[in-house]
Amino acid sequence: MTDGFVLARGGGEPIGGGGPGMTLKAGVRHAAAASIFETTVGPGFDVGAHLHQTAEEFFYILEGELDLLAFEPRVRTEDGWLKWESADGKTVVRAGPGSFMFVPTGCPHAFFNPGPAPTRMVFGVAPAGHELYLEDLAQAVRSGGRGRDVVAEVRRRHDIHQLTPMAVRRPTG
Repeated sequence: MTDGFVLARGGGEPIGGGGPGMTLKAGVRHAAAASIFETTVGPGFDVGAHLHQTAEEFFYILEGELDLLAFEPRVRTEDGWLKWESADGKTVVRAGPGSFMFVPTGCPHAFFNPGPAPTRMVFGVAPAGHELYLEDLAQAVRSGGRGRDVVAEVRRRHDIHQLTPMAVRRPTG
């Protein structure tokens, strides 16, 4: 039998070279089931609509607000996911502390921080291993690969099928 572990507030492994962005709480070195992160999303950050063929994700907002998408739109447009609508009338939701989003395999999803303050959330990916993508991305950037093509290639290698661009936008809230 293997023991588990307890992390104090702020505990875990910084991802991408440290800083306030993302901390791995548990990942592929601990379990096969899922990787769990605490992350800070800066004002105006838009992850862009994307999907995964082999992973499920969940998001739980601790502080701040995010605009959330987790549905197949009637029409996938290359920009403007914030205005997407599903065939049965679902639209993007502005969500605050205590809100939860589950994303099944193959479901388009996105988040955007519309407000003037950072948002903190717990983010999980099943199966485990999403931290390998984040480490690969950080290494590509450290090696001088800053263009969209470099980021797109890393994302493709890790089952991230980008539908709209990642961007930093002017906060709307």
